[in-house]
Amino acid sequence: MGIAAFTGKLACGLLLAAALASSGPGQERQPLPTPRQMADSREDLWAEAAIKQPGGPSYEFFAPLLPPLRYVNTAFRHYPIVLSAPGAPVKARWVSDGSGVNLRADKPPMWREIGTPVEFFVGADRKPFGADPAQLSEPALEDGYLPILQLQYEHAGTKYDQQALAVTRGAASEYGAVLVRFRCPGKAGIVSARICGDDRLTVKDSRIENAAGQSLTSFGPPWRWDSDRRSLVASLEAEAAATLLIATQPSPEPLPDKSWNAAHAEAVADWRAILARGTQLTIPEPLVQDAWRALVLGNYAIASGDQMNYSAGNAYDHLYEGECGDAARSLMLFGQQSDARRMIGPLLDFQRQATRFHVAGHKLQLLTHYYWVTRDAEYLREKRGVWEPVASFIRTSRQPEHGLLPKDNYAGDIPQQVWSLSSNSNCWRGLRDLGAVLEDCGEKSLAAELRREATEYRAAILAAVEKSINRSTQPPFIPIALLGDEPAHDPLTATRMGSYYDLMTPYVLGSGVFRPGDQREQWLIDYFRRHGGLAMGMIRSQPHQGEFQGQPGVNVLYGQRYMLTLLRRGDREHALAGFYGHLAQGMTRGTFIGGEGSRFFHGDERGRSFYLPPNSASNAMFLTTLRYLLVQDWDLDDDGEPETLRLFDAIPPRWLADGQTLAAQRLPTAFGELSFRAVSQFADRRLHVTLELPPRPAERVTLRLPNPPGHKIESAQMGGRTIAPDAEGRFDLRGAAGRSELVVTVRKD
Repeated sequence: MGIAAFTGKLACGLLLAAALASSGPGQERQPLPTPRQMADSREDLWAEAAIKQPGGPSYEFFAPLLPPLRYVNTAFRHYPIVLSAPGAPVKARWVSDGSGVNLRADKPPMWREIGTPVEFFVGADRKPFGADPAQLSEPALEDGYLPILQLQYEHAGTKYDQQALAVTRGAASEYGAVLVRFRCPGKAGIVSARICGDDRLTVKDSRIENAAGQSLTSFGPPWRWDSDRRSLVASLEAEAAATLLIATQPSPEPLPDKSWNAAHAEAVADWRAILARGTQLTIPEPLVQDAWRALVLGNYAIASGDQMNYSAGNAYDHLYEGECGDAARSLMLFGQQSDARRMIGPLLDFQRQATRFHVAGHKLQLLTHYYWVTRDAEYLREKRGVWEPVASFIRTSRQPEHGLLPKDNYAGDIPQQVWSLSSNSNCWRGLRDLGAVLEDCGEKSLAAELRREATEYRAAILAAVEKSINRSTQPPFIPIALLGDEPAHDPLTATRMGSYYDLMTPYVLGSGVFRPGDQREQWLIDYFRRHGGLAMGMIRSQPHQGEFQGQPGVNVLYGQRYMLTLLRRGDREHALAGFYGHLAQGMTRGTFIGGEGSRFFHGDERGRSFYLPPNSASNAMFLTTLRYLLVQDWDLDDDGEPETLRLFDAIPPRWLADGQTLAAQRLPTAFGELSFRAVSQFADRRLHVTLELPPRPAERVTLRLPNPPGHKIESAQMGGRTIAPDAEGRFDLRGAAGRSELVVTVRKD
């Protein structure tokens, strides 16, 4: 099916049948804009429609609007899933239609070739597993979140189950060993596993060796070797199983015997142990609960030792400062501080000359954020030989004529040298925050010096911004390229530079260089909203070269700081639109895998294409947003040190529905660990909230609750006093400490 026919089918069928926007109680329901209308609009039509739904944005609203992410630009086409022991350097590639392990991508230089390919076939006629999409289930994670894959396929009346996992212990895990099990529930069948490549193969003691005598696979009954077809073949009785161990990196020693049951038990225990040592969240929306657990584990699958890489199995399998820093931070925010500590080290050592100032600013911000959450002063002392030269580099590089840094690349992929608002604002933020941290650590003299310079530096940046604003647009356009001639991009993705403006501007918002309440911050947000910068709450992008040229889509991971800005500003509705838009259309269904970017129309009626999955920063985007929906620790007085703790500030109303429980244990904040439990019991018109507040007092603690479905919040009782919500719906918990109980009164609406 061609793209035009695909788009038309969406517009006439899937979209209009499944997703209608409500104009309000008693009013006629209106059809949503079509995908093409959404893509062509300068406004975020679907996000605004989601906000107007009863209960606000939801996964159910966004999910039917487009086909799911499914395809990549490789020979195996269906997206790959990385399988490895947690943090292991050798990683396998399981193709999501079940067609094989470590299959050839045939797409250099962006995709790596991994190990010896093994293709899977079913039936006496040897049809590729998954070849008929109509007979193939969606891949699923065990228990909804564990990286143990499950897939079903039917061929010639026989059902085949396939399961796959990475061996997590012992010598086999060091070689990226994957265990694959096939079963035929209900009826006998035949499974084949073909070993690809030109290498001469030898069968020896239930293993297959290459010409160098290295082990590629290990097998037992009922597999038998068919040398003519280079295939292992298993004739399976109903309910019987055939298990195959595949090494991604050939093993010089025989692969150890590993039964499915033993390997499965070890894998389940090892992955669950990672989650058990971190924050415990109970989200009363099963899909979100599965997603956060799968994404935390997904980043451990991408990580290689101490390196929290951007991806695995492709050209992004290395570090990038901002993106990988976000991934390490997300683990820290979910209670994995010791691993985040390890992973920050390589990022502090990271160098990239083309974006050296971007890198420098984000190094300091990563380090200072880690400090506020952990108060690990020893780490600060340990890394002094790294952060001190970085701070000095920024300070001594500023140019005397205007106080800005020398010209830097507009973006990593845009070599045009500019006086960069992004690089300058983030280097300012790094210096300002380092000064605040040093003051907290008792280094008053250096702290005061950095604070003074940061004040003067910010003034220089804002003066350059003022000279650069284009006031002929609505709202005024603030360029990334200061003191130059950057046009006001309209729509933002019409040019390559405009698409990268879309990606870089959230870094400016996240820097906080515009103080809270500054109208210029609002201009940046409004420019996104009015000039084609957003779709489903996510940052838009459009390639202007290569095979995806002219294909509109989103680049979700670069919206993290835009989302955090919305949350700081209390804009719950738009933040939830981005949160659920990401969950529904920015990652795969059932396996929660994201890429760097995805396309609206490139694909067919079953799925769309996305770029270089998996992506640790996409994972971090969802995790970080979820954390800040629940708990926010802000520096709202703009001095570099967090002083405000907000609880439940942007949660969706559905999480407070009658009978639901929302809970967290050991959730790290800038004030120490926090625990909470909220239980809705509307039979007695009550919402019970129990808080274990952090040990370090915040200057202000608030709790903001949306009105639960069908109910309206009236007041709260805490410590014998009645509290009324303010105009923004926040309860002031001034004076609360340690364990606190709130009883919130609700009435039917």
